[in-house]
Amino acid sequence: MKKKIAFKTLGCRLNLFETDALVSEFANKGYQVVDFGGEADIYVVNTCTVTNQSDHKSKQVMNQMKRLHPGALKIVTGCMATNYKEELEQSGKVDFVVDNDHKAAITSLVDAWAHGEVVTPDRFEKDLFGYEPAETTLHTRSLIKIQDGCNNFCTFCIIPKVRGRAISRPAADIYENIRQVVAFGYKEVVLTGVNIGRYKEGDTDFEKLVERILEIPGDFRLRISSMEPDGFTESFFRLFAHPKLTPHLHLCLQSGSEEVLLRMRRMYTARLFEEMANELRRRYPGFNLTTDIIVGFPGETEEDFQESVALAKRLQFGHIHTFKYSVRHGTRAERMPDQIPEKEKTRRSEIIRQLSDDMKQQYRRSFIGKQQTVLVEQFDENGFALGYGEHYVPVVIKQKGLKHNEFYTVTLDGTEMRDEPVLTGTVKTN
Repeated sequence: MKKKIAFKTLGCRLNLFETDALVSEFANKGYQVVDFGGEADIYVVNTCTVTNQSDHKSKQVMNQMKRLHPGALKIVTGCMATNYKEELEQSGKVDFVVDNDHKAAITSLVDAWAHGEVVTPDRFEKDLFGYEPAETTLHTRSLIKIQDGCNNFCTFCIIPKVRGRAISRPAADIYENIRQVVAFGYKEVVLTGVNIGRYKEGDTDFEKLVERILEIPGDFRLRISSMEPDGFTESFFRLFAHPKLTPHLHLCLQSGSEEVLLRMRRMYTARLFEEMANELRRRYPGFNLTTDIIVGFPGETEEDFQESVALAKRLQFGHIHTFKYSVRHGTRAERMPDQIPEKEKTRRSEIIRQLSDDMKQQYRRSFIGKQQTVLVEQFDENGFALGYGEHYVPVVIKQKGLKHNEFYTVTLDGTEMRDEPVLTGTVKTN
């Protein structure tokens, strides 16, 4: 009888990639992958620790897992598992705590446990890129890990502690991984990592890597996940003229105040960010630029905050991920004076969220009367197809009988409110 395994992923796309790779490996070994809310023999939680809220969510999931499935094998991995490894090992809530360095060995760890061996995660070799190309995953898009770790050491960020120093995956392995997932039938490939713009392997930097990926034959498009707005030249922008590269970037602003960016130890200025954004929009009208903004960083004055608001209004982002500054133990910002009261952080975050909602609605409505190439990812209760266009805008195709994981040219005719504003349309007919 097949053993059942369930996964829960919290946090970033890098975690999603690593979970997808594990799902595929377990499926290939004959395990039955089931929904996390159902009954399983093994549960794996891939955690996040970027904020206090991330820790809270991860702990909630672990507590629920222990309460509902006391007899199952319980594994916690990811950034929270790395940051609080000893504490979690002593908590009695889980059977194995697997840090990021050993995450790729979870399949071997479970196999050894299933055969009655007494094992620990540290027995296996560290390997940040030891994942097989994923054929059976939880997503329509194929996430490809190209690097891990970060050397920037922003004063608010704990990622260098839990993900380590920056390391780039061999370019040849990346190209082969993409060839294989395209052969599996994936039609959208997403490059992911901690700081992908700083990719460097030999003479191959991020720009050259993307350029060579675009030369790989096949019916697929390429999307770039979250990037820092440093480490690449303006010539990188020319690549977006290629029909395979989607016109969307998530560039992490964090603040529109030059003073705050300095205290954050960010590697760019607000002025440089604005110049890059304007150049992208000049070259590619309608380009979807999304971002992150942190509010309530230590010492952020009302004037500093208003500079973030003003820059966001000028740049008209397609979406803003808004974060209230969260104290992370061991970071420089933890020791900074003038910590902002929680109530004030909440006020500022609500202003940015409302601004983001307004800009998102306006940006998406700008596509009415135009066309998007939509990759169908799922279907709603009416049988209508849902997916994303090349600009990373959500679209409901109000027709039945369409196929999953297929591209359709859709003429957009309106918007409707679901969990968020989505565009609606019909498939273009000749």
